[in-house]
Amino acid sequence: MIQRYVLLFLCEVTVSSGFTDRVFLRYTSDLQAYLWFVFVLSELEDLLMSLKQVQHSLNDSQSQEDIELVLQLVQKSDFQKAFNIHNAVAHYMNRPSPPYPLTDHTQSLAQEVEVMMHNSSQKEGLELSTLLKTPHMQALMMAHDSVAEQEMQLEPLVPSVNQSETLTQWGGETVKFVRLEKAKDIPLGATVRNDMDSVVISRIVKGGAAEHSGLLHEGDEILEINGVEIRGKDVNEVFDILADMHGVLTFVLIPNAQTKPPPVKETVMHVKAHFDYDPSDDPYVPCRELGLCFQKGDILHIISQDDPNWWQAYRDGDEDNQPLAGLVPGKNFQQQREAMKQTIEEDKEPEKSGKLWCAKKNKKKRKKMQYNANKNDDFDNEEILTYEEMALYHQPANRKRPIALIGPPNCGQNELRQRLLSSEPDRFAGAVPYTTRSRRDVEVNGRDYHFVSRQAFEMDSAAGKFIESGEFEKNLYGTSTDSVRQVINTGKICLLCVHTQSLKVLRSSDLKPYIIFIAPPSQERLRALLAKDNKNPKPEELRDIIEKAREMEQNYGHLFDAAIVNTDLDKAYQELLRLINKLDTEPQWVPSSWLR
Repeated sequence: MIQRYVLLFLCEVTVSSGFTDRVFLRYTSDLQAYLWFVFVLSELEDLLMSLKQVQHSLNDSQSQEDIELVLQLVQKSDFQKAFNIHNAVAHYMNRPSPPYPLTDHTQSLAQEVEVMMHNSSQKEGLELSTLLKTPHMQALMMAHDSVAEQEMQLEPLVPSVNQSETLTQWGGETVKFVRLEKAKDIPLGATVRNDMDSVVISRIVKGGAAEHSGLLHEGDEILEINGVEIRGKDVNEVFDILADMHGVLTFVLIPNAQTKPPPVKETVMHVKAHFDYDPSDDPYVPCRELGLCFQKGDILHIISQDDPNWWQAYRDGDEDNQPLAGLVPGKNFQQQREAMKQTIEEDKEPEKSGKLWCAKKNKKKRKKMQYNANKNDDFDNEEILTYEEMALYHQPANRKRPIALIGPPNCGQNELRQRLLSSEPDRFAGAVPYTTRSRRDVEVNGRDYHFVSRQAFEMDSAAGKFIESGEFEKNLYGTSTDSVRQVINTGKICLLCVHTQSLKVLRSSDLKPYIIFIAPPSQERLRALLAKDNKNPKPEELRDIIEKAREMEQNYGHLFDAAIVNTDLDKAYQELLRLINKLDTEPQWVPSSWLR
């Protein structure tokens, strides 16, 4: 656009400089192209030489006359000034993008300068004070701050050409001056610790401005930041000071005397979080603003374990929106403090174990048998849950992962399983259970049940072959890993409805199950759903279902791959199908131990 304005100005100069109407009209169509050709030439001498060469190569007198007029035009001072303007504009437009703004509070800086110059004895100081108070200058600085604030938010962590490092003597010590840029409201990406009166850099966080600059190092002592003395201050004071600073920061540092070996490129470890974490509630996190909040079930990419207590990580899917790595508690550190917390809680409630005897017994005898896992039912109760290492897995087309539906009674998992089995029998199948009861005349061994002796059943149970088993009317029943494997070998998807106590056995097998939690909706919605099946549960029964679901999610939620809230059976069925179909098209995170 600016070049077009320069071109129009050149045209005006051409007319005002005596360019005849005849010549102007003749060359109007070609003038723009010709002038653009002229602009390619950087020096007027080159232009004049080119025009003279063209003039000598022309045969007709009319063309030579026209070139002579152009030569006269080029030699005029107005044209030469316009030509110089163009070159300056072209040079500016070919420069790199404007530099990153140094600050977005020039108004406050101008006020400080104006106060300092107000009582100045020098003429220039008084003139500067008057100039800074003019409305036009204040409006200019207001506009600058508005644009600068937007720019600093758009490009928060791009390394700047202003970043530098200088070694010098300062106060009798060898120090280095480091200049780097910090975006507003975004942490610098470094943590500090107190060492007596000193404030020392303890950690450089991946992806931050500190790491990008390469100028700050662990072990460097901070003496000053932008003229503010740091030595003798508490780390919390230093954090508050840095939080209010942005733009170009100048650090005065005593370099770490110990030469640190070059960093070894770490292998990224992928883990599934088995607990919720909120850094705002953690008094031990080195910097709450750098803490990474996550929930149970989130996949974390651990990119640094240099500090065993505080790992650096990204949440899966947030890498693009989260340029700065976050701090999460290391596995051993989390286990130790959770163990300490449990010990303190137990010391506060010594009578806790006795309360179990006060549990209300169920007055109603269950019609269905209770399945039990082969292992201790409370296998997770004493385990401190932290992280589980994960890896991406794409199921083979001929070996489908079994689908395990889990949830409290009356939440629809059995109905969903039956609908899948009946709607697509060529795709889904159930595992044939084992039993010790006698075969009936209409039953076929291997189709309805695997009929075995009690001794054989008990031997298989002791060997851990059953996912779950139980006794009903003096007969044993169970679902074995072998029966699930038989379905998988046919290329079909095995559908299971299991109890929470069976999850550990199922996950420790080679079956690679995909576990989906079927959760109840609100109490009123649950009542309406059960009413469709001619069930009229009491309010306390509805509350028991919802409470049971909450307990299952709390104790076993870290083992779930997905969850469906059954507000409507048709919608839940479609969501279930979507999750199952996704296993064929997208890789899923599974425990890395499954792939070894």
